[in-house]
Amino acid sequence: MSVLPPNIVRYRMAGAPDALVGLHSDGFVSRLRDVSSLSELWRLPLATLRERLVPAGHAVPLADVELLAPVDGTTEVWAAGVTYQISREARVEESERAADVYQLVYDAPRPELFFKSPAWRVRGPLADIGIRTDSEVDVPEPELALVVNAYGEIVGYTVCNDVSSRSIEGANPLYLPQAKTYFGACALGPWITPVWAVADPYDLDIELVITRGGRVGWQGTASTSQLHRRLDDLVGYLLRGDVHPDGVVLSTGTCLVPPAPFTLHVDDTVQITIGSIGTLTNPVRRGLPTSVEG
Repeated sequence: MSVLPPNIVRYRMAGAPDALVGLHSDGFVSRLRDVSSLSELWRLPLATLRERLVPAGHAVPLADVELLAPVDGTTEVWAAGVTYQISREARVEESERAADVYQLVYDAPRPELFFKSPAWRVRGPLADIGIRTDSEVDVPEPELALVVNAYGEIVGYTVCNDVSSRSIEGANPLYLPQAKTYFGACALGPWITPVWAVADPYDLDIELVITRGGRVGWQGTASTSQLHRRLDDLVGYLLRGDVHPDGVVLSTGTCLVPPAPFTLHVDDTVQITIGSIGTLTNPVRRGLPTSVEG
């Protein structure tokens, strides 16, 4: 059994309204000293950020806290597409009229990048992810996500579920925002693993398990070694025409796509595990929630 390194967590104590920032290690969580939000950390250069990761006070068992999505403030989530061959094949398969668009972007110098979610809309561990009521085919997309500070430095990694409507995007590539950007379409977690704790981000195992009715409905494994783009290159293109003073999370594309006609169902559970980082688990619902929590 692998041992996970210390991780940066955003969490809430049972019965408390406020989100806290802490450090998780060996099954315990300690609050960080003089840090009230993750976005504060992403405003710092990497070397300074590392010095700020000082736990303060009493450590509590991980089981006694509620883990929240590791993103807050004005930090945005962006995503890259068609960065693995399997993603290119899946997008070509689902496209009714413009398959060549995805074939061309796979080898093009400029990557596909798109806005995924503001911080407040991101779902955390065990929170519901959503499928649209006007979509027929919906899939989870397990991805390695980069946490990038205001200086363009990669400071950490987390797990992203880039939930997507294959039927909407497949009808027309211009429907991409509707297929990718809606409430419940983005989950992050369970925490952020600092960049210095990951020996090689191009050698991480990824596993996707979809459970339905107590049984495995679909399962697959892959590796970031199959990534067609360099991580620094993706970050560089994202920052060419924009600034992110509170940092940004950039999801790097999927290498596991359940083949058609598979689609998510209500009450499925999606579990994504990335080696050296952690496991993100989310149940599935359809439509908008009855209430929204940050």
